[in-house]
Amino acid sequence: VQLQASGGGLVQPGGSLRLSCAASGSTLDDYAISWFRQAPGKEREEVICMGSSDENTYYADSVKGRFSISRDNAKNTLFLQMNNLKPEDTAIYYCAVPATSKTYVPCKHYWQKFWGQGTQVTVSS
Repeated sequence: VQLQASGGGLVQPGGSLRLSCAASGSTLDDYAISWFRQAPGKEREEVICMGSSDENTYYADSVKGRFSISRDNAKNTLFLQMNNLKPEDTAIYYCAVPATSKTYVPCKHYWQKFWGQGTQVTVSS
């Protein structure tokens, strides 16, 4: 599976962005899908993860009520909608899927197999 993330940029606090992650080499229909982020000097952390049947969505406490995850199977693309962005959301954002489809994995980076290249999100006035 190859993943290509896009949609990052510079946004003011309170603004919104939608990140995209286009997949090739396999369809994402039956994969658990996830977004992670890494800020300078910090470890990669989970943002939001969703099960292979769009169940059991996990949200990091810091993004609850502001971020959401979705997928468009026809476009083989997953999305991260980010609203009410804060300066502390500044990071490189990565999409990820595990090694096999139809598999539950914990929402941790070391459970993921395939990664997008990352897209920079900067929240600043």
